[in-house]
Order: sequence, then C-alpha cells, then structure tokens
Amino acid sequence: MNEIIKVTLNDEHDPIVSGRQLHEALGVNSNYTTWFDRMTEYGFVENQDYVLLSNSGNQTGRGGHNKVDHVIKLDMAKEIAMIQRTERGKQVRQYFIQVEKDFNSPEKIMARALLMADQKVHKLEAQIKADRPKVLFAEAVSASHTSILVGELAKLLKQNGVDIGATRLFSWLRAHGYLIKRNGRDWNMPTQKSVEMGLIRVKETSITHADGHITVSKTPLVTGKGQQYFINKFLNQELLPG
Repeated sequence: MNEIIKVTLNDEHDPIVSGRQLHEALGVNSNYTTWFDRMTEYGFVENQDYVLLSNSGNQTGRGGHNKVDHVIKLDMAKEIAMIQRTERGKQVRQYFIQVEKDFNSPEKIMARALLMADQKVHKLEAQIKADRPKVLFAEAVSASHTSILVGELAKLLKQNGVDIGATRLFSWLRAHGYLIKRNGRDWNMPTQKSVEMGLIRVKETSITHADGHITVSKTPLVTGKGQQYFINKFLNQELLPG
C-alpha cells in the first residue's frame, strides 16, 4: 500500500495525521487556516477530535508568524476526506480505510499490546530507580539508634528534596499533634501520642547557675524510629509540609 499521508500513533496509541499534510494530500486550493476553520464547523471538537499545534517545526510563514498545524484523529481525517466530494478526497478516504484495517489486524493489535506493556515496564523501572535513594535513606535511618534534634531532621529532609526548615517543621509537628502547641512550660514537648509511638523523646539537662541554683532544660529529640516515620511521610508525600 503506497503511503499517501503519514499515519502515526499518539500517546494513547490512537492513529493520527497532520492537518497540514492532509490539506496538501487533498489538494485543497484555499490556505490551510481558512480551510481547517471551515472543516471544524462540521462539529469536530478540539482536544477530542484534534489538537492544536503551534510553532510546528519551527517554520515561519508570511509576516514571520509561526505556522499552525493540528494533530487529527483518523476518524476525523476520514470524514474530512469524504466532505471534499472530490476524486482525490475519495482516494485519501479509501487509503485511510485500508490503514485502519491494517491497524486493527490481530498482528498489529498484539504488537501494540506488547509495546504498551514494554512502556509500562520501563516506566516502572524508572520510578523504582528514582525512588531508590529515598528507600536507601529511609533504611539507613531505620538502623540508626541515635536521637537527633528537630532542626537536624529538617536538614536531612531538605537534603532529600523536602523544602522545609526547622521553624516550619516545628510548626508542622505541633499542627499534626506530635508536639504540644499549648503555650507554657510544655510548649514544643512531645505529646502523649509521640511518646507512646516512640517517635519523640525528651532530653533533660541539668544546668548549674553561678549562684548555685540548678535548673533543668528540656529538649525534644526525634528517635531513630521517629526519623524513619517522619521521613517516610514526607518523601512518600502522605503528608506535605504546610
């Protein structure tokens, strides 16, 4: 079968053609834009039957304007060929019918199915490769028995693509019930939930002042389990920083 016009496949594996190539193949005398606008009056729907392409091929037309083209689905192209009511239009339509028969042959259907399956496998492999650093990072944290400051957790998150600083992380932890948000001596201390889950603990430090009196400083620390817990939440986007 001689190729009258190039037929390709879009991302959904539907057969498509170029509007300009169709215009040329049909031997239409009027300019492309005028002709195509007239064709759309037959009820074709943009982004359903055709898609507008601007700056097609980086070509320029009269006045330096970018040429416009359209990606047209095969059903629309067949109807347009029939609308012309010319011998050439009939030839083009018959060509499209043959292309469609070939496209729907068992061999071509199987080939497309295999291609789609292969594309899904490659996409999945790429996603696994992209996620691997996050997985390794979370695994490394899970093996850690060292508790760290909330600010240090914020730095770890930022190094791994989560745009959050210490102040915002403290705010997020309070807002989501991991730190006490009530003003007073317990402000920023772990909630009962955090303690019971083993996510955050309190480090108490005795401070002896010059006059001899002693005070106790309390600092929230994120445990190894807590580090893994919060990192998984942010890296997996289960909860995004607010």
